[in-house]
Amino acid sequence: MDFGLLALLPPVVAIILAILTRNVVPALFVGVWIGATMLSGWNPFLGLYATFNDFIIPSLGDEWNATVLLYCGLFGVLIVVFQTTGGAQALANAFANRIRSRKGAQASTGFLGLTLFIDDYFNALTVGSVMRSITDKLRVSREKLAYIVDSTSAPTCLLVPVSTWVVYVMGLIGTEFVRMDIDQSEYLMYLATIPFNYYAILAIFTVFIVIFLRFDYGPMAKAELRAVTTGKLIRDGGQPPAADEITQAEPVTGTPKIRNLLVPMLVLLALIPPLFLWTGNYPENSFVVAIGEADGGISILLAAVAAIFVALIMGVSQKMFSFMEAVGLIMKGIKGMMLVFVILILAWSIGSVSSEVGTDQFLVNVAEQSLISPALIPILIFIAGGIIAFTTGTSYGTFAIMIPIAIPLAVSMDISLPLAIAAVLSGGIFGDHCSPISDTSVLSSAGAASDHIDHVNTQLPYAITAGIVGMICFFIAGITNSWWIALLTGLVLMTVVAFLLTKLWGQKIPVENQ
Repeated sequence: MDFGLLALLPPVVAIILAILTRNVVPALFVGVWIGATMLSGWNPFLGLYATFNDFIIPSLGDEWNATVLLYCGLFGVLIVVFQTTGGAQALANAFANRIRSRKGAQASTGFLGLTLFIDDYFNALTVGSVMRSITDKLRVSREKLAYIVDSTSAPTCLLVPVSTWVVYVMGLIGTEFVRMDIDQSEYLMYLATIPFNYYAILAIFTVFIVIFLRFDYGPMAKAELRAVTTGKLIRDGGQPPAADEITQAEPVTGTPKIRNLLVPMLVLLALIPPLFLWTGNYPENSFVVAIGEADGGISILLAAVAAIFVALIMGVSQKMFSFMEAVGLIMKGIKGMMLVFVILILAWSIGSVSSEVGTDQFLVNVAEQSLISPALIPILIFIAGGIIAFTTGTSYGTFAIMIPIAIPLAVSMDISLPLAIAAVLSGGIFGDHCSPISDTSVLSSAGAASDHIDHVNTQLPYAITAGIVGMICFFIAGITNSWWIALLTGLVLMTVVAFLLTKLWGQKIPVENQ
């Protein structure tokens, strides 16, 4: 059936409801139901039946989808085990013993954020809570701590190819590839998006030029001046949330050791390349062919299982928990990923229903018939993703809505697939960093014990600056199809703009207090 303009109804309803309810789960479900109702002759009762029978249940039963759900659960287990064995706490303690200055405290916080790349929630709460006592002692404002935590958590999870974010996005990409009969590895495609993920790269880059070059401007400059000159780490009347009001790790029993984090992480990272070769039938296939034909999902799944096994053995051997408690940690980790499971299933379902009603084809036809240059499409994708993430507060929901639209659009208009997908990912992170209802921003405020609105207000100028420069990068990449020319331009431009804003909108902090 040709629904014409009405083909936009499922995703548009999902977007509007997500904005109004600030909850992506019911919004996605209603979007699926609307599409199923359209396909059922506009009968809402048959549409409800089709919602489950034709879309949700098949999404659950698909072999690839089941693999994605399983290794999302396994990453949840890893996060819980790392919290319980205290490896991140030990790593922070090691940093603390070598810190003598405000710059050192901020840099150590940033580097710790880059280290804990497995999950943004784990990153935000762990880095903020363990570094807070150090930054407090050296008079780093809570707003600055929350900014460093927020701007290194989610971006790092997108740029390092082993994290809960990676497996989530791979699930969305893989489903679209199967639906469109694209014979490419979803994991290799994800790797190809990394150098094009301009906002994520610029967000991290900005953190470190702010730290090392002292490029504080806007409300952040005032917060830092207040902390240095008065010792007030939060403003008068500020209300910092407590991390334990949102989520709190189990107390570590025994002495936390850095190896409790590093050894399982090394096992995870070291096993992925050989597993890729094995699942790609090496040496029967050549090295390059084996990598291209590898099963990325099962490779990461097996590596995660091995890392969990090693982490649990280390915890039990150090008497941090018993065998039965280890089983409980496994169940807790899987349950902790339940929201991700639900969003993924509904994301797959709305992608399927949108395809059935012809949403992607309608958008493709409009784009082809319009006068919009293909070079502008990545910018429009970035802006759309940013708006959705800002108004909904969720990057995951943004990816679920935009990836099924961006991939067919890129294929039809002969736009680089990695560039189009990266525009979705960057837009989602950008909107998330600007949004006061973002879950990662709330957790960053909680971990740093910063007033949440103060955190959002002080981070906003940096996020907007990186977002505007990121759009310029996407435009250059769209014209040149060169990731490095666009990235190099963006890094230089970001440095110049931050320098100028510091001169025009900064506060002079005595050098001896740096």
